[in-house]
Amino acid sequence: MVQKFGGTSVADCARIEHVADLVCKARRAGDDLVVVVSAMAGETDRLLGLGKSICQRPSLREMDVLLSSGEQVSMALLAIALEKRGQAARSFTGAQVCIRTDRDHGKARIEAIEEGKLRAALADHCVPVVAGFQGVNADGDITTLGRGGSDTTAVALAAALKADECRIYTDVDGVYTTDPRMVPEARRLARITFDEMLELSGQGSKVLQVRAVEFAGKYNVPLRVLSTFKQGQGTLITYEDDVMEAPVVSAIAFNRDEAEITLIGVPDQPGAAFQVLGPVSEAGIVVDMIVQNVARDGRLDFTFTLHRNDYSQAMEILQANLKNSGAQRLVGNDRVVKISLVGVGMRSHSGVATRMFQTLAGQGINIRLVATSEIKISVVVDEKHLEAGVRALHAAFGLHQPQPRNQAAGKGGRAG
Repeated sequence: MVQKFGGTSVADCARIEHVADLVCKARRAGDDLVVVVSAMAGETDRLLGLGKSICQRPSLREMDVLLSSGEQVSMALLAIALEKRGQAARSFTGAQVCIRTDRDHGKARIEAIEEGKLRAALADHCVPVVAGFQGVNADGDITTLGRGGSDTTAVALAAALKADECRIYTDVDGVYTTDPRMVPEARRLARITFDEMLELSGQGSKVLQVRAVEFAGKYNVPLRVLSTFKQGQGTLITYEDDVMEAPVVSAIAFNRDEAEITLIGVPDQPGAAFQVLGPVSEAGIVVDMIVQNVARDGRLDFTFTLHRNDYSQAMEILQANLKNSGAQRLVGNDRVVKISLVGVGMRSHSGVATRMFQTLAGQGINIRLVATSEIKISVVVDEKHLEAGVRALHAAFGLHQPQPRNQAAGKGGRAG
């Protein structure tokens, strides 16, 4: 078993002691364990601030060296706590267990893992405690895997070791039908497919890093999301099977960090989309939804969404390139949100989009953009309609949990 504990789980020494108790309990139950830890909650941001207090644009190589130190503190403290309990433990950095990555500092991708040291430790009845979020490239330089990269470390180790399961311990007790803070009736899901979890993570759910879910699906590593602070079975993320029920809609995700840009009156000719998006792409800005409408006069309106943090830069780039693109006018809106329905049942059921549109219309909510995939329907709406839209859709698709008489529904964690 690979167990991964996030930043809130190891936020201070008291919580690290609690994690040590959980690890020892699993060992007593007969499980061989590899444990992956994140930095203490807030530590990565603190280190990032220290680096930028000296230089606004420090080298990515040195920032990787700096940021990787957070996980090294956590791994050493947990190993000490385990040894105090009589459980043999050994801490390892990403370099020490040979997590080989490419040279892309700040967002490196794992290329290979040499699991020999981990297997030797396990053979000695020792618990390896591995620093998440980091590896080493061919030059021997420390690299980091991007924010949330400890999830990817855990899944990659589980794949390399052919673990029975990879367990992600966090401050929520599973994946929910939507954010229980917004919809108290939201249900914790016992199971969900890799495809559904990948869509949910990509559409705004913060439970798991997208790359970790991709890795788990590619190597068929069963994932389970559990709470460090509350007993329970959590949510198992796995492949579809014939026994598993497939509700039409399994969950609703949303993303508050959306912005929308429209170029009006772009010439309807080959290469028009490239003229618009080329300069944006060259600036490293990721575009999400794209809609192109052809007008009667041979011109078209070209609309796309992007992360709100990139909105100002994209508007400046497009304004400077307005003449080259041939567009007549540029308009933007950084007060929009995206709501997404996700469910493998959409593959075999019709009418989902119709019911979604009808439900939102009943709330007086205007849909600005629509995008679909085989198991997902996403709409962009004005920011002010987010909560009403999510609540109405959650009820319309039967995702509410039964409410005990005279008792409010218990609250859970973040959205799934």
